[in-house]
Amino acid sequence: MTRISHDDLSWDEWDELVRPTPETTDFDRVVEAGLSRRGFLGGLVAFGSGAAAMGLGSGVSLMNSTSARAQEAGRFAFNPIPIATDATVHVPEGYTWDILVKWGDRLFSDALDFDHETGGDARTSDRVFGENTDGMELFAVGDRQVIAVNHEYANPKINLPHTEDGKPQSAEDVRKMQNLQGVTVMEVEEGDGGWNVVVDSPLNRRITHNTAMRLAGPAAGHDLLKTDADPSGTTSLGTFNNCGAGRTPWGTYLTCEENFNGYFGSTDANFERPEDFKRYGISLESRYDYEKFDERFDISRNVNEPRRCGYIVEIDPSDPSSTPVKRTALGRFKHENAACTLARDGRVVVYMGDDERGEFLYKYVSNGAYTPGASTDGLLDDGTLFVAKFNEDGSGEWLALTAETTGMSLAEVCMFTRMAASKVGATTMDRPEWVAVNPVAVEAYCALTNNKNRAVKPNAGGDETPVNGPNPRAQNHYGQIVRWYPENDDHVDPKFKWDLFVMAGNPDVHEDAYAGSQNINSGNMFNSPDGMMFDTTGLLWIQTDGDDDNEGDFAGMGNNQMLVGDPATGRIERFMTVPYGAEVTGIAWSADKRTLFVGVQHPKAPFPDGEGMLARSAVVAVKRADNARIG
Repeated sequence: MTRISHDDLSWDEWDELVRPTPETTDFDRVVEAGLSRRGFLGGLVAFGSGAAAMGLGSGVSLMNSTSARAQEAGRFAFNPIPIATDATVHVPEGYTWDILVKWGDRLFSDALDFDHETGGDARTSDRVFGENTDGMELFAVGDRQVIAVNHEYANPKINLPHTEDGKPQSAEDVRKMQNLQGVTVMEVEEGDGGWNVVVDSPLNRRITHNTAMRLAGPAAGHDLLKTDADPSGTTSLGTFNNCGAGRTPWGTYLTCEENFNGYFGSTDANFERPEDFKRYGISLESRYDYEKFDERFDISRNVNEPRRCGYIVEIDPSDPSSTPVKRTALGRFKHENAACTLARDGRVVVYMGDDERGEFLYKYVSNGAYTPGASTDGLLDDGTLFVAKFNEDGSGEWLALTAETTGMSLAEVCMFTRMAASKVGATTMDRPEWVAVNPVAVEAYCALTNNKNRAVKPNAGGDETPVNGPNPRAQNHYGQIVRWYPENDDHVDPKFKWDLFVMAGNPDVHEDAYAGSQNINSGNMFNSPDGMMFDTTGLLWIQTDGDDDNEGDFAGMGNNQMLVGDPATGRIERFMTVPYGAEVTGIAWSADKRTLFVGVQHPKAPFPDGEGMLARSAVVAVKRADNARIG
């Protein structure tokens, strides 16, 4: 088997190496290079050489106030900061930041201190804070404050500095990488010297690639989830590539399995993969060589194991002895995050994006209603999964994924959700990342981070990806944020209206639609919106994971950043920048809302320990100098 180099590749770049989608260029509606920015923002744009001019109307309009009113001071309690290209964190004047915790810091006193020569001790790698922090939530457990935080993936070159090119040499190397990923649950406290992790707290916990999980919901016990180690198909090990997160109304943590496909490979180069593996990107070669040292990840020996991954996992942060639960009713795909809200009648609604080019946006609605203090059993196991269809006129509908609409059993819908969504004709999207639900208005937002294949290639299932309403640019490398308003002000309603809150772009380089929407200017440019979260006042915090080379199409954008957007005016301003090579990931507030916790993932800069030291992902604590509330 020919070895494919995957050093320093993003997950979507790696996916395309091991599973190239078929080339096609015969889509009729490709945006031409001469697309007029004024025409686009006016609601009219010509798509391609073979299509008629098409009015996008309200589908791409911003709120009426996003021009003059966007420049007003509004509700922003900070002065926007400029871009940065250096190796540290920047926040506005009047704010401070400090490190809360970084990869390798001890959660328990029996762990060894971090060693930059070894990348940390393998024997106690499940007793320290993990690698590549991502989605997180803070929970009040009695009078304690507990943060649950994801560890999305490993950086083998950094985590295994003793190896050649980061390739594991032993089962111990593999176990170390498995331990550094998953989830950390940790108690934190604020003292005179700032925020710290409470070492040895009884609530501290590491959940790794080897932690016992329970499978629940319609797919649990299905023959395609059974293995020799688990003939019941109801018990699995580990949670993988934990990206975004969410929280339930009853105070549990939802961690989301995203690029799980990269952990599986085959020691048999001639193994014939099942058809569903191709749609989910499961290849004969893994990203980490797990299959060479751990038989569970060898698809030629354990063909069902990958089908036990790709779910949302519920964790109780208040009970370190509890077993995490994989909720199959929420579907199986590359979950970005899980945005929970309640319908008018108390039913639970969970919005979810599938973070791959040309995949879909989903909604789950429980059959039962949530009542505070009552049992929550079944609320995330018994319900209906829907997928979004966006119409060009600014309307949309949620299409139910049922046996009647898909011709699949309910268990099959839950295991092969992508195929079910393709069957009903859902709208292919530009990599749906985080969804955020406004706490002060009945509306929700999804970050569509980018899609270089828009109007160039179909998705992995062969669904066309033409330019369409919420995805209005071919070869989209800037991204946009789509917003929808449920009919009847109720999140369970199958109908909605939609518009675009922002189209990222570069007005210093382009004069057409790639310059961005009217609320983008030289002072707030960004690309690839990713993480998003509303604060309690209804301001939208936007985090980026994009190109930070500050050249060409991305000139003037600098390092990745966190911005704040006001849905009432359309105004967007830059609040934070991170070191070069890093992504801004995850956001949570302290119980009193006076501290903002933010993740800094995969820095290439020597952050935070300086030159000559290993780069370490970290969580930083941001405060106002006057200790006033932030969100």
